[in-house]
Amino acid sequence: MTPRERWLACMRYQEVDHVPDLEFGYWGETLTAWHEQGLPRYVDDNWKADIFFGFETYIGVPVHGGIIPGFEYKVLEEDERTRTIVDTDGVVKVVQKTGWTTIPKYVRFPIETREDWEEFKKRLDPEDPRRYPPEQEWENWKKSVENADRLVVIGGGSLFGIIRNWMGFENIAIACMDQPEWVEEMIDYLAEFQCRLIERALREVQVDACSIWEDMAFNHGPIISPKLFRQWLTPRYKRLTDLLHKYGCEFAYVDCDGNINSIVEHWLAGGVNIMFPLEIRGGTDPYWIRREFGKDVRLMGGVDKTQLIAGKDAIDREIDRIAPLVADGGYIPHVDHRVPPDVTYGNYLYYLKRKREAFGIPEPPPWEERKQAYEWAKE
Repeated sequence: MTPRERWLACMRYQEVDHVPDLEFGYWGETLTAWHEQGLPRYVDDNWKADIFFGFETYIGVPVHGGIIPGFEYKVLEEDERTRTIVDTDGVVKVVQKTGWTTIPKYVRFPIETREDWEEFKKRLDPEDPRRYPPEQEWENWKKSVENADRLVVIGGGSLFGIIRNWMGFENIAIACMDQPEWVEEMIDYLAEFQCRLIERALREVQVDACSIWEDMAFNHGPIISPKLFRQWLTPRYKRLTDLLHKYGCEFAYVDCDGNINSIVEHWLAGGVNIMFPLEIRGGTDPYWIRREFGKDVRLMGGVDKTQLIAGKDAIDREIDRIAPLVADGGYIPHVDHRVPPDVTYGNYLYYLKRKREAFGIPEPPPWEERKQAYEWAKE
């Protein structure tokens, strides 16, 4: 089977030669730490790491769903340890200069009032010609994927998590209580924006899956109640997934960290049928989700990253824990978020070896036999 055939068959609960061999990725600091433990230094980003480890990869549709233009990146002030910046989303924040990735200290957000939103959404014009590649480049890309053996994935944007990023957690939480009609208005605008943005691509390319980003949950549940989720978000997801289905794209997966157990049913009602990355320590329980929703739901992730820190015995137990879910189908096992730097390179290699052995995934050819195909891998 090709990677594309395998992924689609797995998500259709059909027979596969083996479960797809995929992983989520790594913190930048993880690859840096692994360079001291044996990982070649030229493997310095997630794309290169996927190739190096021999994973099956996706083809992303080159449609720009972010703000255009982005804000100008600026350094406002700095000292020995920190730098105060304006990022390309217009957020003013204080970031650390060194050390592992940490949560910034937020100072100001680009959307704090309705007036801010009216100005900001001018950067969210779905008809902006810069959202698609130049015509000839787009035509060439379409030809290149006509008989693709890898999954073709289009971005489905975000309806709530991205507003949280633009407003800040406190501001969006207060707005949900004090100005709910405004919050719903923003959600509706983003749904319409996304549908208008991607319809051309769906019409012209056979897209297999849609990727939605929606980080909106903590370890005790979502930022908003399931009732508000059902009222505000479910019908807008349905608008998006109805469009996907119109053009033969049957899968939409949502990336949401934290505990999503209470809102899975509302994503499913909106046509979002794959949950990802199933963050175990965040409170998400893939076995409960499968028992509750059966084969209406598909799953990706669910390997507890903290067990990769603990060592080989813990990794063995983790592989055993997920094995019945793999056998059940409709599930692609991988680490439940980006791999942190306190997972050693040796432990990660052991995890990949055990996962591949347990689930019949063939080992990729040795890297020394593959690396000549990649200019960046030539030392």
